Amino acid sequence: MAGWGWSVHGDGRSVAPGEVVAPGERLAWGRTIGIGMQHVVAMFGATFLVPLITGFSPQTTLFFSALGTALFLLVTRNRLPSYLGSSFAFIAPIGAATASGGQSVAVGGILVTGLALAVVGVVAHVAGTRWIDALMPPVVTGTIVALIGFNLAPAAWGSCTGDDCSGFRAAPVTATVTLLAIVLVTVLFRGILGRLSILVGVLVGYAVALLRGEVDLDAVADAAWVGLPPFVTPTFDPAVLGLFLPVVLVLVAENVGHVKSVAAMTDTDLDPYVGRALVADGLATTLAGVGGGSGTTTYAENIGVMAASRVYSTAAYWVAAATALLLSLSPKFGALVATIPDGVLGGAATVLYGMIGLLGARIWVQNRVDFSSPVNLMPAAVALIIGIANYSWAAGELRFEGIALGTAAAIGLYHLMRAVARWRGTHDEPATPASVPGGEELRH
Repeated sequence: MAGWGWSVHGDGRSVAPGEVVAPGERLAWGRTIGIGMQHVVAMFGATFLVPLITGFSPQTTLFFSALGTALFLLVTRNRLPSYLGSSFAFIAPIGAATASGGQSVAVGGILVTGLALAVVGVVAHVAGTRWIDALMPPVVTGTIVALIGFNLAPAAWGSCTGDDCSGFRAAPVTATVTLLAIVLVTVLFRGILGRLSILVGVLVGYAVALLRGEVDLDAVADAAWVGLPPFVTPTFDPAVLGLFLPVVLVLVAENVGHVKSVAAMTDTDLDPYVGRALVADGLATTLAGVGGGSGTTTYAENIGVMAASRVYSTAAYWVAAATALLLSLSPKFGALVATIPDGVLGGAATVLYGMIGLLGARIWVQNRVDFSSPVNLMPAAVALIIGIANYSWAAGELRFEGIALGTAAAIGLYHLMRAVARWRGTHDEPATPASVPGGEELRH
């Protein structure tokens, strides 16, 4: 790629067997626009679930998702294809922060998380990433991912106050249909349609909800066709900031996994761009925190689109960012998304939260984590119980809950036990692989 332009790949119409369209290349603009729009469709289901579950505005989330994607491409110098959508790692801290101090406090937590991630990115860009691998070996990363997913289990089931219910309990029939639709689409279809099982399942559930009279479309009729999304000014409460800091570690794993996946599929050395990717996602999350959007991260669904099409052109992602921005400027579109009822969300969340939890186990399996070693076994065991039971601890104005405490336990106990075992020679030191693949798949 020369500068910021793209060279045309081959005849611009097709990709020969065994070849890929590199980030610095593109197909003809007509095909590039089509693939870019496909990326927007791919991220829809997962990106919108976060604001719908947390009570954020879908229109605002999409607005900052579009800006964040463009910012990511700029910071990575147009060499790393990625769409930035909503991160599920933010759901639990947003929920706790909103309950404690309102939505503006949750937005402030997102902003601080973004700044912290950007700082990690600067350090990684200057000093390399070996220290990240040392701090978070696969047993620790897998444990953190697992406890985040399982900590959210009660939110999937929901709660009831009188006749007002949330989650799966709000509409069990609709939730069950949604869940089954997601499961069946995953195994009935190959390629990109199978990857879009969340979106398809939500659409099926929404259709059932319409038939059952569970959808209120009055807000859609009243909404304008064109207009800016609603913005939320952040406020900062030290008592809840501890809830958000573990998310930084998850975002690091997701971004590093994304860079390694793209590098493997394009046969390109992208290690020099790991720091830039972390800075870019950090700045995008910070930007979202300035105005009320959900925190952002790279997306496995879009990795799936690239793998299926063999097109890794960053030009397609500029198209995706522009398309998402245009949609975000329609309050009517945002209002339509916001009508998705609790039953549909509960069914989808049941699948998603469980998958997030088991993706932690997948990290263990892929990296052959040896749980016969107490240095691996005990930190993971203790951290999972702390996260699933949602232990809490207050220190002055600061309040730490299951995810934060479980993350601290996983990291602290692992390194403590490893140091003591090495000093005493009581146990063999566990192997620490140099990378954790698959971190970018936390959304699918």
